[in-house]
Amino acid sequence: MTTTGRRPLPTHLKLLRGNPGQRKLPNEPQPEQLPDVPEPPPFITGYAADEWWITGTELHRMGLLTKIDCATLAAYCHAYGQWRMAAEALARMAANDPVMNGQIIKTKYGDAAANPLVNIARKHAGDMVRYAAEFGLTPAARSRISATNPADSSQSKFAGLIAG
Repeated sequence: MTTTGRRPLPTHLKLLRGNPGQRKLPNEPQPEQLPDVPEPPPFITGYAADEWWITGTELHRMGLLTKIDCATLAAYCHAYGQWRMAAEALARMAANDPVMNGQIIKTKYGDAAANPLVNIARKHAGDMVRYAAEFGLTPAARSRISATNPADSSQSKFAGLIAG
């Protein structure tokens, strides 16, 4: 069965937005919050591992990294690492090819062909952006979220009215 229309938002993102439609929120399962950012899986190395610590730390700070989110974070970081390696290889080729900037390569038969690194970089960039949107990491995804300062959560819901 396939469905059409907008994909449903996770409840935590609806809460950050403020639930402007005042619709009843689903009673979705709440995965266990992690006490700290876990170590990356063994296959997350290099640029992907660097991204794991940068992004994982920020997701944890925002309360968006749970035990079951680690696989999606790993997929995002892997796509990031592969994209970055392909992009850097393209940049090195472009530096040595001022005419075509590495976009066209010569085949073993001497013909011109599109550089496969272009499609590799494009594929991994697309994967990376798709995973990033799941965590609210893209500018468009963030524009739909209205986050509050956790330090202000101790105030009553009417404190803002009194303060003006």
